Amino acid sequence: MNNFKTILFFVMVVIFSSCEDLDINNNPNKVSETHPSLLLTNITTSAFQVKGTGAMYASRMIVQTDGESTSQFYKWDRAGFGDYNSLRQVTKMIEEAERVEDDAYIGIGYFFKAYYFYNLTLTFGDVPYAEALKGETEDLYQPKYSTQEEVFTGILTELETANSLLDGSNIISGDPIFNGDTNKWKKLINSFRLKVLLSLSKKAGSSSLNIKNEFASIYSSQSIISSSEESAKLEFVDVVDSRYTEFNSSGYGSGLYMASTFVDLLKEREDARLFAISGQTKNAKEAGLAISDFNAYAGGDPIAAYNDVNLLAAEGKVSKVNDRYTKDPTAEAHNLLSYSEVQFILAEAALKGWISGDAQTFYENGIKANYQFYNTYAKGLEEYYTEAAALKYISGAKVNLTNATTVSDKLEFIITQKYFTSFLQGGWNMYFDHLRTGYPDFPYLGSDTPPTRWIYPLDEYNNNSENVTEAISRQFGAANDGIRELTWWLK
Repeated sequence: MNNFKTILFFVMVVIFSSCEDLDINNNPNKVSETHPSLLLTNITTSAFQVKGTGAMYASRMIVQTDGESTSQFYKWDRAGFGDYNSLRQVTKMIEEAERVEDDAYIGIGYFFKAYYFYNLTLTFGDVPYAEALKGETEDLYQPKYSTQEEVFTGILTELETANSLLDGSNIISGDPIFNGDTNKWKKLINSFRLKVLLSLSKKAGSSSLNIKNEFASIYSSQSIISSSEESAKLEFVDVVDSRYTEFNSSGYGSGLYMASTFVDLLKEREDARLFAISGQTKNAKEAGLAISDFNAYAGGDPIAAYNDVNLLAAEGKVSKVNDRYTKDPTAEAHNLLSYSEVQFILAEAALKGWISGDAQTFYENGIKANYQFYNTYAKGLEEYYTEAAALKYISGAKVNLTNATTVSDKLEFIITQKYFTSFLQGGWNMYFDHLRTGYPDFPYLGSDTPPTRWIYPLDEYNNNSENVTEAISRQFGAANDGIRELTWWLK
């Protein structure tokens, strides 16, 4: 009995001591502090997902046959500021990394800030940047818009800072991309710096950014992605919430088909990547044509009336997207920035005289790396993407860079091959490359030329009217928030 009283006494002491420490004003479901590694996992898996089909309609890769796609017919209007939600998570990770004094997470946070602002400014032009994301810390809920030149300058500064912060960093956790290897993050960051600088090729004469010299300096003195194994990619696994983004997607139903622009470019070059990207037409399947028979594939005209293409599809004359993308839960890795893309970036830079490397070598490396990608992920089709197959393909008349006689012809070869690597990879990169270079040629109807931007979100007109109105007037003239206005990077 005495033992029971003693135990009861100690239990009551613990209970009352605990009650003294309990603050009933704290919400146990709202965590004010967390380790940045937990935030990094969500940030990376979100950023590295496949970006949907909108860019592929605009880039003449697919067509819609059961209605008019605004992306396909270049009739879009507004886009959203959803990337700012992602940026809030990035900002929180940086704050938590500063709290625990871990430069690696801070550096990776700066990379993702640059990544999201890069997408935002290419989409709209001027955007809130210098005053953005200060609602909670400074009660600043109506930020002014920075000019696109200021945004690009800030992006390049943040990437430079990110690279410096990762010097000598240790292995980190919560990283599904590089398994905590901060050296590979540095290579991604520096490669992305090259990508951003090349995006500004029309501004190569700008003294404020010193684009050509900065590109050459990074290339010669910094580590960049130098093999396919170092590509910045997300691998998918057959587990709930970790499967390939397009797995079981209903968006590839009865109305979505391949576009003739993309299919014909591949067929003209006898490019075997067509077999992994496109399905055979219904008629070809019924006729027993081999997978390797290029006559088994056909696309719909992206500027024809959608019902006209629908009638051809109903007759079994138009290919659908290869069903491996929707039936295989681990179809293929998604690249945020691949070794192949880096090689095409270097090929263009060498062609422009920004670096001393050989454009043809970089160009061929990019093709071979993409063939290797399909050899790895296009299950059952590996025989078409061997090293020997890549070398044979490179020797083709419309692929061999030595057959291009002028600088503009060589640029078309490079950008076209870069375009071929972009099916369900890289989001809108291929479309922005077209806006910058004019390659490859995208057909359009009448005066509906490829739009150069999106209209600002309606929320900005309702909640930040003064600043969005000022930004529009500064860029395009009063009340001229149009989709074909040229922003600074394209002038």
